[in-house]
Amino acid sequence: MSSATMTERTMGMPGVGLPGVGTPTGMTGGTNLLMVPRCTFRVERCTGGFKVTCACDDPMACSMVQNLCKMLAGGLCSCCVTLNGMTVCCYNLTMGMCRFENVDRGVCLTCTSGDPACCAMIEACCDCLSCMIDAGCCCYILVNNTPVCCGVTDTAKPAPKAKAGR
Repeated sequence: MSSATMTERTMGMPGVGLPGVGTPTGMTGGTNLLMVPRCTFRVERCTGGFKVTCACDDPMACSMVQNLCKMLAGGLCSCCVTLNGMTVCCYNLTMGMCRFENVDRGVCLTCTSGDPACCAMIEACCDCLSCMIDAGCCCYILVNNTPVCCGVTDTAKPAPKAKAGR
């Protein structure tokens, strides 16, 4: 599968010191790696929350994302954003109800809440996530701390060019 990336199964990302995330204690020797399908992401607000559509060009990657989401459904859903391999931020979407729906080329993650305060938090996460992936950051979707896919926005904007000096 050429449209995949190698990552640690427990999402032990540099700079993340959250309980339950990282290298398990007592692990000796070797690493615990997993091939994670690479997707393109589209993030948008919806009524009561936000939607993230993860689309894969490779049929095998698409099937893997759909199967991982189906097997892990109902667990804690998180988004981890990285830039140059370093963690920028992580969202544990505990304030809403997360659902995965299979779409033509991948999955659609919908996180919503009926509570106005929780809805505002989810929408703030959506705005921040959208801004970061539009700027070129990579996003990982995790369920129960297991990465199910990673990728960038489908409309990634090129970095602004530096102005030429005299």
